[in-house]
Order: sequence, then structure tokens, then C-alpha cells
Amino acid sequence: MFSITREQKIHYTLRIAIAMCFIGHGAFGIITKPIWVNYFAVFGIGHDMAYRLMPVLGSFDIFCGLIMLVFPIRAIPLWLVVWGVLTASLRPLSGEPFAELIERAGNFGAPLALLITSGGIQKNLKNLFIPINPNVTVDEKTYARLFLCLRIVVFLLLAGHGWLNLIEKKGLINQYKTLGFSDPLIIAKAIGIFEIISAFAVLIKPFRPMILGLIIWKIASEFFYPHYELFEWVERGGSYGSLLALWFLLDTNSSLIENKIFKQKFQSV
Repeated sequence: MFSITREQKIHYTLRIAIAMCFIGHGAFGIITKPIWVNYFAVFGIGHDMAYRLMPVLGSFDIFCGLIMLVFPIRAIPLWLVVWGVLTASLRPLSGEPFAELIERAGNFGAPLALLITSGGIQKNLKNLFIPINPNVTVDEKTYARLFLCLRIVVFLLLAGHGWLNLIEKKGLINQYKTLGFSDPLIIAKAIGIFEIISAFAVLIKPFRPMILGLIIWKIASEFFYPHYELFEWVERGGSYGSLLALWFLLDTNSSLIENKIFKQKFQSV
């Protein structure tokens, strides 16, 4: 009978998440999302040139996403770590709140998690172009690193989104108005508090039912953007993927692994 290992579940979850990040982001380049002009301006690139470059970068992003699905070479997630940090950083650099950067932690956190599960960043450049093996056996120390990585990533993306609610981001307020809430500011405050509390709970002591609830919450809530709903939802693939990978990791065995690693470190001090 066919069965899939936990390592394979995590691998394919993060791999699909990475593809979603690239494809969703690339789609915005193809349709020339106007806000991108502000990000090009950080590099001194003007309005007209920005609109000419958007489809080029968008096409390359989509190409990387498709490659990740069919031939997942290590260079693709490594590039997304760099590209994800860069594109997220352009938001505060262009005048947007810093919360916009950390809310997108899934974009660079999911590929980082996949690199951790597959042996980390290889010193041999040739290995960057060899497909990642989904059937590798992950040792206990690697699981502990992955567990820490995913908790931090999920903490950041939840805290960032909660922060944006607390500072009453216009796009979120419009979203709540569209959904028919009579007092969207109160809704934003309530959601912000809920997400920040959830972020700290994940960082301190996550458990499976909580993570499952957050997966459902994140997948559902990202559907309600006033504009570009589908593209926004797809681009947030790193958020869902990081949560789902953490959920797969949070079983009895992974808890035992975490405790064992902790004891080993404590005894070695």
C-alpha cells in the first residue's frame, strides 16, 4: 500500500508553496500592478521604464515557479530567499509600514525551510542545479532547526498581518467594508489582537489543533482582498505552506525529537 512519509509531505508542501509565491508575484508583474512603480523608484527607475520591466520580471518569476514544480533544483528556493527578502524590504523602503515586510515572511521563510530539510545551502555550486530529493531521511537536529525556522516564520507573518490591522491599513479596512461589517475599525482591532496573540502562541508552544485553525483562517481570509483576489491568494502560498509544514511537523514524534535535542544540548553544557 502506498504511503507518504512526513519528510515527503513537508517537501511537497513547501515546494508547492514556493511555486505559488513565484507565480502569484509574477502575475502582478504581467498585469503591471501600479503600486510596483513605487518599488522601482527606490532604485531610481522611472514610471515608464518600470512598466516596461514589470512583465519581464513577472515572466521570470512565473518561469521559476513552474521550474520548481517540475524540476526543483536547489537554486530556485535559494533565489526566492534572496528575492523574497528584497521585494518585501522594498515596501518599507518606499514608505509603507515595516509590518508589510514581516507579514510576507512566508515568501522567504518557506524556501528557507525547504533548504533546511534538504541539507542546507550547499558550498558546491554544482549542487545548486541538482533536483532536491523528496525521499531523504531527515535527522533529529535538522528537524529541530526546521521546527524553529517554521515557528519564527509563522510568528512573523501572523504578527505582521495583525500589526497591519492594528494600524488600520486602508486595504484591510476596505476589505471589511466590502464584507458588510458596519464598524470595520473595530473588526480590524479585534483581528489584529487575535493574530498577534496567535503569533506569540505559535512561537512559544504551538500545538496541532491551533495550527490547523490558523491554516483555515489564513486560507479563508486571504480570499477577500478587494482587488486581484486570486493573485493575492496565490502569492500568499508561502504563508499557507509554512503553516501546513509546521502542522505536519507537530506530531508526537517531532515533540519527542525537540525534547531530545534540548536535553542533549543541556547535558553538553
